Amino acid sequence: MQFFYTVRSGDTLYQIAKRWELPVRSLIAANNLQSPYTIFVGQQLSIPPGVNKYRVQAGDSVFRISQLFGVPVSVIVDANKLQIPYVIQVGQLLEVPPGVPYYIVQPGDTLFQIARRYNVITDGNANHELIRQVNRLPSADLFPGMKLMIPYAPPGDHGLIAYTSDQSGHYDIWLYNPRNGVTVQLTNELGESFSDPEWSPDSTRIAFIGENRILYVIHVPTGSITRIDQLEEEPEFRLDWSPGSTWLAYVKRDHIVLYNVLTHESQSINQPDASDVNWFPNSLELLFQAPDASGISQLFRIRTDGTGKQQITSNTEGPLHNVHLSSDGTFALYTTPGVSISIIHTVELATGNIFEVKGGPLAKNYYPEWSPDSLRIAYSATAYEERGYFSQIRTVRRRGENDRVWAISDCFATPVTWSPDGRKIAYLSGCEEQEFADEMWVIDLNHPVPIRLIEGVTIMALQWSPSPIIELPRKRYTNLVYKVNFQYPAYWQRVNNERYEGVDGFFQISAISADENIQEVCQAEAFHQLMPYGSMPRIVNTQIQNQEACFIFPSADQPAEMRKQAALIARYPKPVEILETVYNYFILWADQPHINEIALTLNFME
Repeated sequence: MQFFYTVRSGDTLYQIAKRWELPVRSLIAANNLQSPYTIFVGQQLSIPPGVNKYRVQAGDSVFRISQLFGVPVSVIVDANKLQIPYVIQVGQLLEVPPGVPYYIVQPGDTLFQIARRYNVITDGNANHELIRQVNRLPSADLFPGMKLMIPYAPPGDHGLIAYTSDQSGHYDIWLYNPRNGVTVQLTNELGESFSDPEWSPDSTRIAFIGENRILYVIHVPTGSITRIDQLEEEPEFRLDWSPGSTWLAYVKRDHIVLYNVLTHESQSINQPDASDVNWFPNSLELLFQAPDASGISQLFRIRTDGTGKQQITSNTEGPLHNVHLSSDGTFALYTTPGVSISIIHTVELATGNIFEVKGGPLAKNYYPEWSPDSLRIAYSATAYEERGYFSQIRTVRRRGENDRVWAISDCFATPVTWSPDGRKIAYLSGCEEQEFADEMWVIDLNHPVPIRLIEGVTIMALQWSPSPIIELPRKRYTNLVYKVNFQYPAYWQRVNNERYEGVDGFFQISAISADENIQEVCQAEAFHQLMPYGSMPRIVNTQIQNQEACFIFPSADQPAEMRKQAALIARYPKPVEILETVYNYFILWADQPHINEIALTLNFME
């Protein structure tokens, strides 16, 4: 939920932003303020995530800190679980939230106005119904003094975000749909904490290195998974797709391996200690890092048949890491020399000119990624050592100019990824004590207010699909009785109003009238006495349109006649009445290979 700060006498936007180390333009966008950006005493401002830690100084008290930041004492006490008499120690790091987690309704407010003002927007439209649902309001009527939690809404972008998470109890590859906020699991106990999803350029496949260093490829439209290879104990697992989305390049046993995922043929190029292989857009050449004759790390290019090797750089210092070729093939970037100090450089391939990116204040710059148009780089820069480690989400032009901070993550460093149109950047946050992230955020560079997409689950890596997803032929199923619609394979045939079948799968829908909480409902379905999911089904919590939901996946001993049946149970945004009975939950049964893709398109209707 969003946090709200109440403007005090003497406040300016610059002062408020500085307290939490925010870009002023982000604070302006978060509140849709208009030039000349006037604020007034008593105004409630939504404060984007910033640096919310403060190191206690000599003479400090909780009251003094609350006055310094302009937030109630209770906010600091609650955030840090302080006990009376609220004793704090010099050097202690305190969390100072930027206000309270609710908005106080003012005279004349409407849900539509509040949604517009505070960016509760999906596909450019005010998602005021989401505010009503989150606050469980019986109607859209508001009264002055009401306290409303203001949620973040799915932005409605094209494409899907693949990410690595252990939310099912094991690291796997998941998808987030920005159009409706739905998350689905693509793999089942195949991933690892280091798994990094790599989309093919046509957005139909995802490659990743999983458990036991096995290389897998997922065909997203069907959910099928192919095992490609098993790698050695390589220092880095870098994968890159050919422009035509048919070949994968990677390094194994001092060889650059090129693998065709359609024909399963492969070829290799002997290149000791090579890493970071990239395809040139002509599909005929490769870029990679390797030592030169004197053992110094350099960038090289070579034809895919192993001929025409050329050295690009004249490096005389440390190793080159994180090598990425721009999509137009004109520039490459790399970082050097290592972890404690990491400086980004770019090289113009036509001239050999090297450009240094100044980067963040601690010279710790990580996860650089080219924009789709090859003109900018997004990256994470570690900062704020005195107030605990945080990172800045930054962009820079390809010759090192126009370096700008867009948002703050409370992680030491975070991977970043561009949206297909190059307007947005997704990144991770929610780290505690330099541990793993448990939040995914996105920021629009044209309207730079951070929007939280996912929270409460460990996330290790993410990548936005490079283009809108290419889908197989689909039809839309609509049921006015159960108030749902979703897409399904066009070749499936109708059995009755609630069930469709095909040679490769099926779906069926119904509703549940139970008053129990979602965990109890899912448990009762999964472990039904007839054991339709086998003896050891797996329950995975998720959300559908910001409603509580769960997937139920069968165990290996599920009866064959169940046709790999899995289930999705989701709480209705508003209870549905069918034949004079009120139902609180919707349930979808489908074969396991199809249930994820159906869930991605599921919508509840009014």
